[in-house]
Amino acid sequence: MTRLLPDFLHGLKFRTKITLGVAGMLVFCGLGIGIILSNMSSKALLEEGRKRGMALTSGLAFRMAEPILAMDFLQMKNLIDNVHGQYEDVVYVFLTDASDNILSHTFSGGFPTDLLTVNLDGNETQPVLLSTEQGLIYDFNAKVALGERNLGTVRLGLSRSEMDAQIHRQRLTSLFSTLGVVGLGVLLASWFSRTVTYRLNRLRESAEEVVMGNLDVQAGFNLDQNCWQIMNCQRKECPAYGDVKRRCWYLAGTLCPDCKDREYPYKMDSCRSCPVYKHNFGDEIQDLAEAFDVMAITIKTHIEELTEREKTIARQQGLLKTIMNVTPDFITLQDKDLRYKFASKAFCDYFHLKENEVVGKTDFDIFSGQQADLNYHEDMQILITGQALSKEITFDRPEGRKWLHVIKVPVYDQDESIIGLLLTARDITMLKKYQEQLIQSQKMEDLGRLAGGVAHEINTPLGIILGYAQLLMEDIEDEDLLDDLKIIEKQTKVCRKIVADLLGFSRYSQSATETVDVNESIQEVIKLVEHIFSLNHIKILNDLDRHIPPLTGDKERLKQVWLNMLNNAADAIGQDGAIYIKSKLCAHRQRLVVSIADTGKGIEDENLSKIFDPFFTTKQVGKGTGLGLSVSFGIIKDHGGKISALSPPPVEYLPDDFPRSEHFGPGTVFIIELPLDHDQETDTEDKNGEHCRT
Repeated sequence: MTRLLPDFLHGLKFRTKITLGVAGMLVFCGLGIGIILSNMSSKALLEEGRKRGMALTSGLAFRMAEPILAMDFLQMKNLIDNVHGQYEDVVYVFLTDASDNILSHTFSGGFPTDLLTVNLDGNETQPVLLSTEQGLIYDFNAKVALGERNLGTVRLGLSRSEMDAQIHRQRLTSLFSTLGVVGLGVLLASWFSRTVTYRLNRLRESAEEVVMGNLDVQAGFNLDQNCWQIMNCQRKECPAYGDVKRRCWYLAGTLCPDCKDREYPYKMDSCRSCPVYKHNFGDEIQDLAEAFDVMAITIKTHIEELTEREKTIARQQGLLKTIMNVTPDFITLQDKDLRYKFASKAFCDYFHLKENEVVGKTDFDIFSGQQADLNYHEDMQILITGQALSKEITFDRPEGRKWLHVIKVPVYDQDESIIGLLLTARDITMLKKYQEQLIQSQKMEDLGRLAGGVAHEINTPLGIILGYAQLLMEDIEDEDLLDDLKIIEKQTKVCRKIVADLLGFSRYSQSATETVDVNESIQEVIKLVEHIFSLNHIKILNDLDRHIPPLTGDKERLKQVWLNMLNNAADAIGQDGAIYIKSKLCAHRQRLVVSIADTGKGIEDENLSKIFDPFFTTKQVGKGTGLGLSVSFGIIKDHGGKISALSPPPVEYLPDDFPRSEHFGPGTVFIIELPLDHDQETDTEDKNGEHCRT
């Protein structure tokens, strides 16, 4: 349709088009109607003139019969002059007899004989239009008859100038009237187009605001009365109450009795009979504007909901990412093309990568070709079959071999199609070490039972050998034999000590339960070794808590523990050093703590977990059996306590005046915890108000 319009109309505004269209129709219709009416009026005027001329001619002919019979030329002349003088448009009048002789006429300059040659037939359609020097003249011919006798003819010339002037004036009147009507129509069309285009322009401006992102627009006009005012409603909980932008029939959940919780447009059948709808409904443009406002508000509401949901999803993604990054497990997510969509912080840190260096990449971009090829075939098998994979793998790292427990599972979409691959991997290196330690402990336990059984069996023969050797030493006087027997006695005692340690380790020895003063047992051991240690310039310092209550245990075995600890400390120091013994009551934990620190050479980190294993020793060959700490561990364990070692010792286990020198080693502290008896009152806290540290 638009292609049928001239090109210049496409550039015009809609308001101009409406105005021009209405004006064109008014001009076309007005001029058409004006021309038709003008023609009809002209014809009517001409007909009126012809009828008047015919009436004058016929009347004059009727009155001429008597003068003609009487041949009264004066009366003829008077009648003709009377008609000619009475009407200005009568150009001429003349009378002829039956033989066409001129009886009378009104011509002053001579009779024009040409008139006798025209309009001679009385039966011809009257009048006959003649073109003369005086303009167009209607020539009327009327017979003067008396019965069947023809007495003559009256001819009358009626000028058309007056009729043409009237026709011209009438046409001008019609033209100006038409132009006036058209002008008034154009003004009305302009007002109408302005009214229509104003609302369309407002709708267009609102649409442009929406395009620019401003959804808070109003294309429709405010109502003079809203629904709550028309219905005198006070239900403020209704969503339509107070909403001046939207009509109530566009809103869902209105409380009108006929709405019945239905939404637009399903509620329109009931709304059309509502007084509010009848009062406020408008034309199609108003409906379009109101529908546009509802659309803008609906879109704004949906966008706000989507924005809020997006924020919620972003918060949940951030929280989930935080959780995944905090967990020490490796977590990665790959799509169907095995490109990483997510990698946890633990995964990135383990492979010394940043997240942006992983996301969007494949294994071929991260790992070696061999490892990436292995992962690719393994992952594709999972994506094809949908079968999860669980396995343990090892990596050789600079800090040692690492064990990982890897689980790969396919990720499904809502339509049960596989859309990716989720990998979780946990570092189980410590678990593997604990498993190895557990196996080693089981082996040591079996070895202890075996050693205990062997020691128990050879203890009696050793006693017999030692007894007979000592008896022979009393009877033999030969010095050489006596020296040999002393060697046998000495080595036998060494063997008995080893057997005693084996029995102690295997708990075959007898245990005596009694009330033990721990501080007293420590003081007895200090007195026993203090002089010997002083020969090697080893000083023993102590800080024993006098609030420690007695506990139930084996005093001699506990003294063996203190003695083993002091001997090990002295062996670690060698020459010139110090040993610090401290006991403390931990009332809130119902335990007492004894720490024995030294300035020795310390213990390597890799040996700290092995020092309590039987037969493990870092001493020179012949300097130790490797059973002292094992036996001490067993004794403390039998008393319900535990023993541990730290190297170097933390400062809280050393006094402020503990001797320090660059000649001293890093040192070691053994921490022994023993439980108190439950029936003892131990409400005494550390005198400094500090809690014990284990």
